Amino acid sequence: MFGVIGLVVIFVMVFGGYVLAGGKLGIILKAMPFELLMIGGAAVGTFIVSNDFAAVKKTAKDIGRVFKGPKWKPQDYRDLLCLLFELIRIAKTSPVALEEHIENPAESTVFSRYPKIQRDHETVDLICDTMRAASMNYDDPHQVEEVLDKRMETNQHHAMHSSHALQSVADALPALGIVAAVLGIIKTMGALDQPPEILGKMIGGALVGTFLGVFLAYGLVGPFATRVKSVTEEDNHFYLLIREVLIANLHNHPANICIEVGRQNTPHHVRPSFGDLEEALRALKQEVA
Repeated sequence: MFGVIGLVVIFVMVFGGYVLAGGKLGIILKAMPFELLMIGGAAVGTFIVSNDFAAVKKTAKDIGRVFKGPKWKPQDYRDLLCLLFELIRIAKTSPVALEEHIENPAESTVFSRYPKIQRDHETVDLICDTMRAASMNYDDPHQVEEVLDKRMETNQHHAMHSSHALQSVADALPALGIVAAVLGIIKTMGALDQPPEILGKMIGGALVGTFLGVFLAYGLVGPFATRVKSVTEEDNHFYLLIREVLIANLHNHPANICIEVGRQNTPHHVRPSFGDLEEALRALKQEVA
């Protein structure tokens, strides 16, 4: 919602200010389709050349996150803590019983209580791989922590690709706008025998290319890249929470302490309150029992 409001403010302030200052939209509207064809087409072309199909597809999908916001909501953080609590409790009471959940999470009765988390392969793999390693006596907390850090760093780098790709397009747009403007000037130079009023409109139309290149770079694509980066970093807290809880478990802390460590390391705006989490865990215990 805020993304849409931001776009409206950008267009109203820029073009509204231009009109209020006495500018005429006719020249811009007449030249815009052709300038957008050249600038936008060149930008899309350079983007496709610079990325493979998977990256192009992921970036197109991530643009939607500008308006949707982070994938993981406060409720999901509470559900994740409940899921981890149940898995840790099973691991401490019956390691053999844990195997059916971490070896086949798609059929697990524990994971199925949280369908949104169950559908996220990275979350499920991160939990299952770490708990599987612990069950194989690969339980040096510092060593596991190092492995988790490298894995999450790699995943974060991959997740940031969309933001970097959009920022590269934003950086190129002003130059592409100049290219379009130069082509407009070349066109104008071929019509020097025309009256001044016609030449003025042609020069104005050429300058629309420069305007659009800068406007698209700093008014649209650049902010989109920044927002995608912000949302990606926000969602990364979800995976950091898994890391904190599972490392605490490898230090042989009780399940309640592990969950509290994770809760306190969750950003404030998505952190469940102590009472809210206690109530959720109490309801979970009653359901399991």
